[in-house]
Amino acid sequence: MTVRRSNHRKAAVGAITAAALAAASIAAVAANSAGAEENTDEADVAQERVDNPYEGANLYVNPIWAANAEASGGSAVADQPTGVWMDQISAIEGNDSPTTGSMGMRDHLDEALTQGADTIQFVIYNLPGRDCAALASNGELGADEIDRYKNEYIDPIAEIQADPAYADINIINVIEIDSLPNLVTNVSPRPTATENCDEMLANGNYEDGVSYAVSTLADAPNAYQYLDAGHHGWIGWGDENPEYDNFNASAVLFGSLIGQNEMTADDVSGFITNTANYSVLEEPYWSVTDTVGGIPVGDTGAGGSPWVDYNDYNGELPFAQGFREALVSNGFNADIGMLIDTSRNGWGGADRPTGTSTSEDPITYVDESRIDRRIHKGNWCNQAGAGLGERPTSAPAEGIDAYVWIKPPGESDGASEPIDNDEGKGFDEMC
Repeated sequence: MTVRRSNHRKAAVGAITAAALAAASIAAVAANSAGAEENTDEADVAQERVDNPYEGANLYVNPIWAANAEASGGSAVADQPTGVWMDQISAIEGNDSPTTGSMGMRDHLDEALTQGADTIQFVIYNLPGRDCAALASNGELGADEIDRYKNEYIDPIAEIQADPAYADINIINVIEIDSLPNLVTNVSPRPTATENCDEMLANGNYEDGVSYAVSTLADAPNAYQYLDAGHHGWIGWGDENPEYDNFNASAVLFGSLIGQNEMTADDVSGFITNTANYSVLEEPYWSVTDTVGGIPVGDTGAGGSPWVDYNDYNGELPFAQGFREALVSNGFNADIGMLIDTSRNGWGGADRPTGTSTSEDPITYVDESRIDRRIHKGNWCNQAGAGLGERPTSAPAEGIDAYVWIKPPGESDGASEPIDNDEGKGFDEMC
Protein backbone atom coordinates (compact mmCIF):
# COMPACT_ATOMS: atom_id res chain seq x y z
CA MET A 1 0.00 0.00 0.00
CA THR A 2 1.41 3.39 -0.97
CA VAL A 3 1.68 6.30 1.41
CA ARG A 4 0.58 9.79 0.49
CA ARG A 5 2.27 12.71 2.19
CA SER A 6 0.01 15.63 2.99
CA ASN A 7 1.52 19.03 2.37
CA HIS A 8 -0.67 21.07 4.69
CA ARG A 9 0.98 24.08 6.23
CA LYS A 10 -2.00 24.96 8.36
CA ALA A 11 -1.51 24.58 12.09
CA ALA A 12 -3.38 21.58 13.43
CA VAL A 13 -6.12 22.20 15.98
CA GLY A 14 -4.47 19.98 18.55
CA ALA A 15 -0.89 18.89 19.11
CA ILE A 16 -0.84 15.33 17.79
CA THR A 17 2.18 13.34 18.96
CA ALA A 18 4.11 11.18 16.54
CA ALA A 19 3.58 8.11 18.65
CA ALA A 20 -0.19 8.57 18.50
CA LEU A 21 -0.13 8.66 14.72
CA ALA A 22 1.00 5.05 14.37
CA ALA A 23 -2.22 3.08 13.88
CA ALA A 24 -1.47 -0.46 14.97
CA SER A 25 -3.57 -2.18 12.32
CA ILE A 26 -2.39 -0.18 9.32
CA ALA A 27 1.30 -0.81 8.83
CA ALA A 28 1.75 1.81 6.14
CA VAL A 29 1.14 4.73 8.50
CA ALA A 30 4.62 6.09 9.18
CA ALA A 31 5.26 7.98 12.41
CA ASN A 32 7.08 11.28 12.42
CA SER A 33 10.55 11.07 13.85
CA ALA A 34 10.42 10.49 17.61
CA GLY A 35 13.62 12.42 17.98
CA ALA A 36 12.34 15.65 16.49
CA GLU A 37 13.38 18.82 18.25
CA GLU A 38 10.85 19.92 20.87
CA ASN A 39 10.70 23.42 19.46
CA THR A 40 9.89 22.29 15.90
CA ASP A 41 6.92 24.24 14.58
CA GLU A 42 4.17 21.65 14.06
CA ALA A 43 2.90 23.61 11.06
CA ASP A 44 6.18 22.86 9.28
CA VAL A 45 5.95 19.10 9.77
CA ALA A 46 4.34 17.25 6.85
CA GLN A 47 1.97 14.61 8.19
CA GLU A 48 1.66 11.27 6.48
CA ARG A 49 -1.56 9.62 5.44
CA VAL A 50 -2.09 6.18 4.00
CA ASP A 51 -3.36 5.98 0.46
CA ASN A 52 -6.36 3.82 1.37
CA PRO A 53 -7.52 4.09 5.00
CA TYR A 54 -9.87 1.13 4.53
CA GLU A 55 -7.18 -1.38 3.67
CA GLY A 56 -6.50 -3.57 6.70
CA ALA A 57 -8.83 -1.46 8.84
CA ASN A 58 -10.99 -2.57 11.75
CA LEU A 59 -14.06 -0.40 11.23
CA TYR A 60 -16.32 0.92 13.95
CA VAL A 61 -19.78 -0.63 14.41
CA ASN A 62 -22.39 1.86 15.59
CA PRO A 63 -24.07 0.17 18.58
CA ILE A 64 -27.29 2.14 18.06
CA TRP A 65 -27.68 0.86 14.50
CA ALA A 66 -26.55 -2.64 15.53
CA ALA A 67 -29.26 -2.78 18.19
CA ASN A 68 -31.90 -1.60 15.69
CA ALA A 69 -30.74 -4.20 13.18
CA GLU A 70 -30.91 -6.97 15.78
CA ALA A 71 -34.41 -5.91 16.81
CA SER A 72 -35.57 -5.90 13.18
CA GLY A 73 -34.39 -9.39 12.30
CA GLY A 74 -31.05 -8.25 10.93
CA SER A 75 -28.74 -10.16 13.24
CA ALA A 76 -26.78 -11.47 10.23
CA VAL A 77 -25.59 -7.94 9.42
CA ALA A 78 -25.72 -6.20 12.81
CA ASP A 79 -21.94 -6.43 13.06
CA GLN A 80 -21.35 -4.42 9.88
CA PRO A 81 -19.79 -0.91 9.99
CA THR A 82 -22.11 1.92 8.94
CA GLY A 83 -21.85 5.69 8.67
CA VAL A 84 -22.59 7.87 11.70
CA TRP A 85 -24.61 10.85 10.48
CA MET A 86 -23.95 14.29 11.94
CA ASP A 87 -27.06 15.80 10.36
CA GLN A 88 -27.75 18.54 12.91
CA ILE A 89 -25.71 20.80 15.14
CA SER A 90 -27.24 19.05 18.14
CA ALA A 91 -26.01 15.68 16.84
CA ILE A 92 -22.45 16.71 17.69
CA GLU A 93 -23.23 16.45 21.40
CA GLY A 94 -25.95 13.84 20.96
CA ASN A 95 -29.71 14.13 20.65
CA ASP A 96 -32.65 11.79 20.35
CA SER A 97 -32.77 11.78 16.56
CA PRO A 98 -33.63 8.38 15.05
CA THR A 99 -30.49 8.56 12.92
CA THR A 100 -28.01 9.55 15.63
CA GLY A 101 -29.60 8.63 18.95
CA SER A 102 -28.22 9.89 22.23
CA MET A 103 -24.57 9.40 21.33
CA GLY A 104 -22.60 12.44 20.20
CA MET A 105 -19.37 12.45 18.20
CA ARG A 106 -17.15 12.04 21.26
CA ASP A 107 -19.35 9.19 22.46
CA HIS A 108 -18.87 7.37 19.17
CA LEU A 109 -15.13 7.97 19.17
CA ASP A 110 -14.87 6.76 22.78
CA GLU A 111 -16.89 3.68 21.86
CA ALA A 112 -14.55 3.09 18.92
CA LEU A 113 -11.65 3.02 21.38
CA THR A 114 -13.56 0.55 23.54
CA GLN A 115 -14.24 -1.67 20.51
CA GLY A 116 -10.60 -1.53 19.48
CA ALA A 117 -11.67 -0.07 16.12
CA ASP A 118 -9.05 1.91 14.24
CA THR A 119 -11.36 3.53 11.66
CA ILE A 120 -14.70 5.33 11.99
CA GLN A 121 -17.01 6.84 9.36
CA PHE A 122 -18.86 10.13 9.87
CA VAL A 123 -21.25 11.86 7.48
CA ILE A 124 -20.85 15.64 7.56
CA TYR A 125 -24.28 16.75 6.44
CA ASN A 126 -25.67 20.12 7.46
CA LEU A 127 -25.02 22.67 4.71
CA PRO A 128 -27.01 25.90 4.58
CA GLY A 129 -29.97 25.29 2.28
CA ARG A 130 -29.17 21.60 2.36
CA ASP A 131 -30.28 19.44 -0.58
CA CYS A 132 -31.98 22.24 -2.45
CA ALA A 133 -33.79 19.86 -4.81
CA ALA A 134 -35.33 17.35 -2.37
CA LEU A 135 -37.63 18.48 0.41
CA ALA A 136 -37.29 15.23 2.37
CA SER A 137 -33.60 15.99 2.95
CA ASN A 138 -33.80 19.70 3.75
CA GLY A 139 -31.77 20.69 6.81
CA GLU A 140 -31.96 23.01 9.77
CA LEU A 141 -29.86 25.88 8.38
CA GLY A 142 -31.26 28.54 6.09
CA ALA A 143 -29.65 29.38 2.77
CA ASP A 144 -27.66 32.30 4.22
CA GLU A 145 -26.54 30.72 7.50
CA ILE A 146 -23.00 29.95 6.35
CA ASP A 147 -21.46 31.48 9.48
CA ARG A 148 -23.45 29.15 11.72
CA TYR A 149 -22.36 26.23 9.58
CA LYS A 150 -18.71 27.13 9.99
CA ASN A 151 -18.69 28.31 13.61
CA GLU A 152 -21.32 26.12 15.26
CA TYR A 153 -21.00 22.97 13.18
CA ILE A 154 -17.69 22.44 11.38
CA ASP A 155 -15.39 24.06 13.95
CA PRO A 156 -16.69 22.01 16.93
CA ILE A 157 -16.45 18.82 14.86
CA ALA A 158 -12.88 19.64 13.84
CA GLU A 159 -11.93 20.32 17.45
CA ILE A 160 -13.24 16.93 18.58
CA GLN A 161 -11.60 15.04 15.73
CA ALA A 162 -8.23 16.67 16.42
CA ASP A 163 -8.25 15.62 20.09
CA PRO A 164 -5.04 13.62 20.70
CA ALA A 165 -7.14 11.03 22.51
CA TYR A 166 -8.41 9.90 19.09
CA ALA A 167 -5.17 10.11 17.14
CA ASP A 168 -4.99 6.32 16.78
CA ILE A 169 -8.33 6.29 14.95
CA ASN A 170 -8.52 7.03 11.25
CA ILE A 171 -11.56 9.28 10.78
CA ILE A 172 -13.43 9.06 7.48
CA ASN A 173 -15.48 12.19 6.76
CA VAL A 174 -18.08 11.84 4.02
CA ILE A 175 -18.71 15.44 3.05
CA GLU A 176 -22.16 16.84 2.27
CA ILE A 177 -24.09 14.38 0.18
CA ASP A 178 -26.49 15.61 -2.51
CA SER A 179 -25.13 19.15 -2.58
CA LEU A 180 -22.66 20.36 -5.20
CA PRO A 181 -24.03 18.46 -8.24
CA ASN A 182 -27.33 20.29 -7.68
CA LEU A 183 -25.52 23.44 -8.80
CA VAL A 184 -25.10 21.79 -12.20
CA THR A 185 -28.31 19.84 -12.68
CA ASN A 186 -31.00 21.75 -10.81
CA VAL A 187 -30.34 25.39 -11.66
CA SER A 188 -31.61 27.67 -14.42
CA PRO A 189 -31.95 27.31 -17.36
CA ARG A 190 -32.32 23.56 -16.80
CA PRO A 191 -35.96 22.41 -16.79
CA THR A 192 -35.20 20.71 -13.48
CA ALA A 193 -34.22 24.00 -11.83
CA THR A 194 -35.59 24.88 -8.39
CA GLU A 195 -35.69 28.27 -6.71
CA ASN A 196 -33.70 26.90 -3.78
CA CYS A 197 -30.89 25.61 -6.01
CA ASP A 198 -30.78 28.86 -7.97
CA GLU A 199 -30.38 30.67 -4.66
CA MET A 200 -27.55 28.39 -3.52
CA LEU A 201 -25.77 28.87 -6.84
CA ALA A 202 -26.08 32.64 -6.52
CA ASN A 203 -24.92 32.92 -2.90
CA GLY A 204 -22.01 30.48 -3.24
CA ASN A 205 -22.60 28.92 0.15
CA TYR A 206 -22.40 25.34 -1.07
CA GLU A 207 -18.90 25.86 -2.44
CA ASP A 208 -17.91 28.00 0.54
CA GLY A 209 -19.25 25.47 3.04
CA VAL A 210 -17.83 22.34 1.41
CA SER A 211 -14.36 23.82 0.85
CA TYR A 212 -14.29 25.14 4.41
CA ALA A 213 -15.34 21.77 5.80
CA VAL A 214 -12.70 19.89 3.82
CA SER A 215 -9.91 22.33 4.62
CA THR A 216 -10.74 22.58 8.32
CA LEU A 217 -11.28 18.87 8.96
CA ALA A 218 -8.09 18.02 7.07
CA ASP A 219 -6.07 19.78 9.77
CA ALA A 220 -6.31 16.55 11.78
CA PRO A 221 -3.66 14.28 10.22
CA ASN A 222 -5.77 11.18 10.85
CA ALA A 223 -8.85 12.60 9.05
CA TYR A 224 -9.71 11.49 5.51
CA GLN A 225 -12.17 13.54 3.48
CA TYR A 226 -14.37 11.99 0.78
CA LEU A 227 -16.68 14.34 -1.12
CA ASP A 228 -20.05 13.13 -2.34
CA ALA A 229 -20.24 12.88 -6.14
CA GLY A 230 -23.84 11.83 -6.73
CA HIS A 231 -24.47 8.66 -8.73
CA HIS A 232 -24.57 7.46 -12.33
CA GLY A 233 -28.32 8.00 -12.62
CA TRP A 234 -27.76 11.66 -11.83
CA ILE A 235 -24.31 12.59 -13.12
CA GLY A 236 -23.82 9.95 -15.81
CA TRP A 237 -24.73 12.10 -18.82
CA GLY A 238 -21.63 13.32 -20.63
CA ASP A 239 -20.28 14.63 -23.94
CA GLU A 240 -22.87 13.13 -26.28
CA ASN A 241 -25.48 15.52 -24.89
CA PRO A 242 -23.45 18.67 -24.14
CA GLU A 243 -26.48 20.80 -23.32
CA TYR A 244 -27.08 18.48 -20.36
CA ASP A 245 -23.50 17.45 -19.65
CA ASN A 246 -23.71 16.61 -15.97
CA PHE A 247 -20.57 14.47 -15.89
CA ASN A 248 -17.86 16.88 -17.01
CA ALA A 249 -19.56 19.96 -15.60
CA SER A 250 -19.68 18.34 -12.15
CA ALA A 251 -16.01 17.40 -12.31
CA VAL A 252 -15.14 20.99 -13.23
CA LEU A 253 -17.22 22.28 -10.32
CA PHE A 254 -15.43 20.01 -7.86
CA GLY A 255 -12.07 21.11 -9.22
CA SER A 256 -13.01 24.75 -8.72
CA LEU A 257 -13.09 24.18 -4.95
CA ILE A 258 -9.31 23.82 -4.85
CA GLY A 259 -7.94 27.06 -3.47
CA GLN A 260 -11.14 28.14 -1.76
CA ASN A 261 -10.80 28.49 2.02
CA GLU A 262 -7.22 27.17 1.69
CA MET A 263 -8.53 23.81 0.52
CA THR A 264 -5.85 21.86 -1.34
CA ALA A 265 -5.96 18.73 -3.46
CA ASP A 266 -4.04 17.00 -0.66
CA ASP A 267 -6.98 17.62 1.68
CA VAL A 268 -9.14 15.26 -0.40
CA SER A 269 -8.64 11.51 -0.07
CA GLY A 270 -11.33 10.76 -2.59
CA PHE A 271 -15.01 10.83 -3.50
CA ILE A 272 -18.06 8.71 -2.81
CA THR A 273 -20.90 7.74 -5.13
CA ASN A 274 -24.35 6.22 -4.59
CA THR A 275 -24.63 7.52 -1.03
CA ALA A 276 -28.05 6.55 0.32
CA ASN A 277 -29.02 5.49 -3.19
CA TYR A 278 -30.05 2.32 -4.98
CA SER A 279 -27.99 2.09 -8.18
CA VAL A 280 -26.46 -1.32 -8.86
CA LEU A 281 -22.71 -1.77 -9.10
CA GLU A 282 -22.84 -3.36 -12.55
CA GLU A 283 -25.46 -4.69 -14.94
CA PRO A 284 -24.20 -8.18 -15.89
CA TYR A 285 -26.54 -8.89 -18.79
CA TRP A 286 -26.50 -5.77 -20.97
CA SER A 287 -24.55 -2.65 -21.87
CA VAL A 288 -25.47 0.92 -22.77
CA THR A 289 -23.61 0.35 -26.05
CA ASP A 290 -25.86 -2.56 -27.11
CA THR A 291 -27.88 -2.27 -30.32
CA VAL A 292 -31.19 -4.12 -30.47
CA GLY A 293 -33.40 -4.32 -33.54
CA GLY A 294 -31.05 -1.89 -35.25
CA ILE A 295 -31.56 0.75 -32.53
CA PRO A 296 -28.93 1.76 -29.93
CA VAL A 297 -30.58 0.97 -26.59
CA GLY A 298 -29.79 4.42 -25.22
CA ASP A 299 -31.11 6.41 -28.17
CA THR A 300 -34.49 7.36 -26.77
CA GLY A 301 -35.33 9.54 -29.76
CA ALA A 302 -34.97 6.58 -32.09
CA GLY A 303 -37.08 4.27 -29.94
CA GLY A 304 -34.43 3.27 -27.43
CA SER A 305 -34.93 2.68 -23.73
CA PRO A 306 -36.09 5.58 -21.52
CA TRP A 307 -34.29 3.78 -18.69
CA VAL A 308 -30.99 4.60 -20.42
CA ASP A 309 -32.01 7.88 -22.08
CA TYR A 310 -28.52 8.65 -23.43
CA ASN A 311 -26.81 8.02 -20.08
CA ASP A 312 -23.22 6.86 -20.58
CA TYR A 313 -23.36 4.43 -17.65
CA ASN A 314 -25.65 1.77 -16.26
CA GLY A 315 -23.82 0.95 -13.02
CA GLU A 316 -21.95 2.64 -10.19
CA LEU A 317 -18.62 0.85 -10.56
CA PRO A 318 -17.82 2.00 -14.11
CA PHE A 319 -19.26 5.43 -13.30
CA ALA A 320 -17.08 5.83 -10.20
CA GLN A 321 -14.00 4.72 -12.10
CA GLY A 322 -14.75 7.05 -14.99
CA PHE A 323 -15.59 10.01 -12.78
CA ARG A 324 -12.38 9.47 -10.85
CA GLU A 325 -10.41 10.05 -14.05
CA ALA A 326 -12.38 13.24 -14.73
CA LEU A 327 -11.68 14.51 -11.22
CA VAL A 328 -7.95 13.89 -11.61
CA SER A 329 -8.10 15.82 -14.88
CA ASN A 330 -9.57 18.73 -12.91
CA GLY A 331 -6.80 19.05 -10.36
CA PHE A 332 -7.21 16.27 -7.83
CA ASN A 333 -4.33 13.95 -6.98
CA ALA A 334 -3.80 10.90 -9.15
CA ASP A 335 -4.02 8.63 -6.11
CA ILE A 336 -7.51 9.62 -4.97
CA GLY A 337 -9.78 6.68 -4.27
CA MET A 338 -13.51 6.22 -4.68
CA LEU A 339 -16.06 4.82 -2.27
CA ILE A 340 -19.36 3.30 -3.36
CA ASP A 341 -22.28 3.01 -0.95
CA THR A 342 -23.67 -0.50 -1.41
CA SER A 343 -26.01 -0.48 1.57
CA ARG A 344 -29.20 -0.72 -0.49
CA ASN A 345 -28.37 -1.85 -4.03
CA GLY A 346 -28.63 -5.63 -3.83
CA TRP A 347 -31.77 -6.01 -5.99
CA GLY A 348 -32.21 -9.72 -5.43
CA GLY A 349 -35.38 -11.75 -5.15
CA ALA A 350 -37.62 -13.54 -7.60
CA ASP A 351 -37.85 -10.59 -10.01
CA ARG A 352 -34.10 -10.42 -10.60
CA PRO A 353 -33.24 -11.40 -14.20
CA THR A 354 -30.94 -14.36 -14.67
CA GLY A 355 -29.83 -13.65 -18.22
CA THR A 356 -29.99 -11.36 -21.21
CA SER A 357 -33.37 -10.71 -22.81
CA THR A 358 -33.97 -12.16 -26.28
CA SER A 359 -36.38 -9.37 -27.24
CA GLU A 360 -35.74 -7.40 -30.42
CA ASP A 361 -37.44 -4.35 -28.92
CA PRO A 362 -34.81 -2.19 -27.16
CA ILE A 363 -37.18 -1.05 -24.42
CA THR A 364 -38.27 -4.59 -23.58
CA TYR A 365 -34.68 -5.80 -23.94
CA VAL A 366 -33.41 -3.40 -21.29
CA ASP A 367 -36.35 -3.88 -18.93
CA GLU A 368 -36.05 -7.67 -19.06
CA SER A 369 -32.26 -7.62 -18.67
CA ARG A 370 -31.63 -5.04 -15.95
CA ILE A 371 -31.25 -6.11 -12.34
CA ASP A 372 -32.02 -2.61 -11.01
CA ARG A 373 -35.79 -2.95 -10.78
CA ARG A 374 -36.80 0.68 -10.21
CA ILE A 375 -39.20 2.26 -12.67
CA HIS A 376 -36.64 5.03 -13.23
CA LYS A 377 -33.01 5.29 -12.15
CA GLY A 378 -33.75 8.71 -10.66
CA ASN A 379 -36.15 7.24 -8.09
CA TRP A 380 -34.32 7.75 -4.81
CA CYS A 381 -36.83 7.56 -1.96
CA ASN A 382 -37.76 4.37 -0.08
CA GLN A 383 -37.47 1.96 -3.00
CA ALA A 384 -39.14 -1.34 -2.14
CA GLY A 385 -37.33 -4.56 -2.91
CA ALA A 386 -33.83 -3.14 -3.23
CA GLY A 387 -32.15 -5.46 -0.75
CA LEU A 388 -28.72 -5.16 0.83
CA GLY A 389 -25.80 -4.90 -1.56
CA GLU A 390 -22.17 -5.96 -1.26
CA ARG A 391 -20.99 -5.98 2.33
CA PRO A 392 -18.34 -3.42 3.23
CA THR A 393 -14.97 -4.44 1.82
CA SER A 394 -11.73 -2.67 0.99
CA ALA A 395 -10.07 -2.26 -2.42
CA PRO A 396 -12.65 -4.31 -4.38
CA ALA A 397 -11.74 -2.89 -7.79
CA GLU A 398 -9.27 -0.59 -9.52
CA GLY A 399 -9.53 2.95 -8.20
CA ILE A 400 -12.05 1.98 -5.52
CA ASP A 401 -10.94 2.36 -1.91
CA ALA A 402 -13.96 0.47 -0.54
CA TYR A 403 -17.55 -0.59 -0.80
CA VAL A 404 -19.19 0.94 2.26
CA TRP A 405 -22.52 1.10 4.06
CA ILE A 406 -22.68 4.83 4.65
CA LYS A 407 -26.47 4.88 4.71
CA PRO A 408 -27.41 2.51 7.56
CA PRO A 409 -29.73 -0.13 6.06
CA GLY A 410 -33.27 0.04 7.35
CA GLU A 411 -33.46 3.81 7.75
CA SER A 412 -36.15 5.69 5.86
CA ASP A 413 -35.38 8.33 3.24
CA GLY A 414 -38.46 10.40 3.97
CA ALA A 415 -42.14 10.36 4.84
CA SER A 416 -45.16 9.62 2.65
CA GLU A 417 -47.06 12.41 4.36
CA PRO A 418 -46.07 15.64 6.16
CA ILE A 419 -44.63 15.06 9.63
CA ASP A 420 -43.81 17.85 12.09
CA ASN A 421 -40.09 17.95 12.90
CA ASP A 422 -37.39 20.35 14.05
CA GLU A 423 -34.86 19.26 11.42
CA GLY A 424 -36.18 21.26 8.47
CA LYS A 425 -37.27 18.13 6.59
CA GLY A 426 -40.31 18.49 4.37
CA PHE A 427 -42.78 16.24 2.62
CA ASP A 428 -41.47 15.10 -0.76
CA GLU A 429 -43.81 13.44 -3.27
CA MET A 430 -41.01 11.05 -4.27
CA CYS A 431 -41.46 9.42 -0.86
